[in-house]
Amino acid sequence: MSTIPDVFIIESLDPTDEGNGRFEGSIVSNMLRLHGKIPKYQYVRTRKEFKQALKQFGESNYRYLHISAHGHSEGMVTTNLENIDFNELGELLKHHLSNKRLFLSTCLMMQGHLAGSLIPHTNCYSVVGPVDKIDFHKAAIFWASVYHLLFVKDSERIQRSALAQILAKAAALFEVNIRYLSRDSRSKKGFRDETCT
Repeated sequence: MSTIPDVFIIESLDPTDEGNGRFEGSIVSNMLRLHGKIPKYQYVRTRKEFKQALKQFGESNYRYLHISAHGHSEGMVTTNLENIDFNELGELLKHHLSNKRLFLSTCLMMQGHLAGSLIPHTNCYSVVGPVDKIDFHKAAIFWASVYHLLFVKDSERIQRSALAQILAKAAALFEVNIRYLSRDSRSKKGFRDETCT
């Protein structure tokens, strides 16, 4: 079954972010609509809601999953401060990410053993996200720019080489360290690291 070349966004922030309207995923969703895409956006507060949103992503058959959340070197945190570590995230995603791409707008998650937990278990094409902490305003403009450039180049598919080039340009422009891990059957680890700094 062919997938839909569009973005499914799941966002989970802390109560202070909610109160201050720092919904980066919502901003990116609106920018994608201006681009002619039909993104799906889900805001979740609990682990249970996160699992339900992932199920909806799988059922949507959308090709790209974008997660906006607070993260750390071992996983992510929901609004209700429920930790989801890499192993659990891998289990939750393993039936939904085959031949798809994961974009993480989270702090520090790309420092850990994320690729080892996700790429071999899910068979996804790639996992992309910032290496360090990233401010909301910078994250919003970075991701909106990346998606804009990707879909201007080809609205139907994201090619590995195009993604690497665009990430490198955006990382340099916005001064963001981005880790790009892509599936590679020739590597013993099953993936390659194409980090852009």
